[in-house]
Amino acid sequence: MSLFETGRSVGCVSLAELLEGRMNPSGDPGLTVVDLAEEVSVGGWPGLRGRGVATVLLALGDYLDEIARVDINRVDGTHRDPNRVMRLLQSLARNVATHVAVATLAKDAGGADGPLKDDTAREYLDALERLMVVEDQPVWAPHLRSKYRLRRAPKRHFVDPSLAVAGLRSTPERLLSDLNMFGFLFESLVVRDLRIYAQAADAHVLQYRDSSGLEVDAIVETRDGRWAAFEVKLGQGQVDDAAASLLRFAERIDTSRCGAPALLGVIVATGYGYCRDDGVHVIPVGALGP
Repeated sequence: MSLFETGRSVGCVSLAELLEGRMNPSGDPGLTVVDLAEEVSVGGWPGLRGRGVATVLLALGDYLDEIARVDINRVDGTHRDPNRVMRLLQSLARNVATHVAVATLAKDAGGADGPLKDDTAREYLDALERLMVVEDQPVWAPHLRSKYRLRRAPKRHFVDPSLAVAGLRSTPERLLSDLNMFGFLFESLVVRDLRIYAQAADAHVLQYRDSSGLEVDAIVETRDGRWAAFEVKLGQGQVDDAAASLLRFAERIDTSRCGAPALLGVIVATGYGYCRDDGVHVIPVGALGP
């Protein structure tokens, strides 16, 4: 479930309206960074809501162990080494919301016995996707009016960031002491929610990276071609840089062929929702909804 479905988001900023280019200012929904560290850790699992954080993380750790030992072998009847599967899950957790290469995952999964073959690692990833454990975020491929080339690698996500927290054997308290890792997990939580909200708008969630290193965390594109671009930032101090990055990105898109963006937005952990003087919107995740 999304933050809106669990009651942690007030939902007053509608993704459907954002894709129409409309956003009303919003008050502070009241979520804190501490709240979000817990939400990232416990996830949106209906059967686990309301239980203590330690109980949820133990259950999710057991779930990952069951996937590695049993479930992944039932996908197509192929036996896979549970230790290697678990190491792969842990590597995905360390690299959540990044463009980590299959070769890196294969090396991590192999352990002391040497890396897996890349094709074998891809088979593991495919099996995990079929089990609805992981879900890559594909690349958006717009027409560009610049010299830069698109990078085609997907971003890696679990279907819920709490699985990454469990794979890391972390806790909300440890996330708060490692804001870099927490930032990636927060991005993964936002992508999870955007995917849920996008379904109601007949849209899907992509991402962008080009050869200059310019990235956009989430592109939501509808079936009829409307699109909005979002950066995801844990801290308010990162909003200026994120807005500047979005504006640079928008300048590179050939809008005569792709259409102009319905909206450029920075999704943040806390604070108010408003439109900046440069036209970029700031959206607290606790106000976002379908």
